Amino acid sequence: MTLARFNQLPGLFDQFFENDLFDWSNKNFSSTNTTLPSVNIKESNEGFEVEMAAPGLDKKDFKIELNGDILTISSEKKVENETKEGEMFTKREFSYQSFSRSFTLPNTVDDSKIKAKYENGILRVSIPKKEEAKPKPAKKIAIS
Repeated sequence: MTLARFNQLPGLFDQFFENDLFDWSNKNFSSTNTTLPSVNIKESNEGFEVEMAAPGLDKKDFKIELNGDILTISSEKKVENETKEGEMFTKREFSYQSFSRSFTLPNTVDDSKIKAKYENGILRVSIPKKEEAKPKPAKKIAIS
């Protein structure tokens, strides 16, 4: 019988980041040679929050899918190459025409309660933890 329980969260937390940061295979791509949107990932006692900077898009431009433990955020937006009369571009780089970012979620998240909101150019995906994964307050044990 083991009385000590080792905290496994740092390993899960590291895995959460490693799978995204260092995997530039087809899980993280931009098919149009544009820059991938930057991402912040915050963890609290309640869960994780993914913030993705994607200005100039509408919430209808995003697709968020969960397949097993892989959360994929993608967007495909048709860019209008219409130029008004008298306008001429010498270089045109404004656009996140399409991208896909994938994240491996730890098994401590409650995937049935994931929510997303897009506001002021930032997509926020809230990923709550399961109740059993949340830290419990200290408990006093009575001595008899």
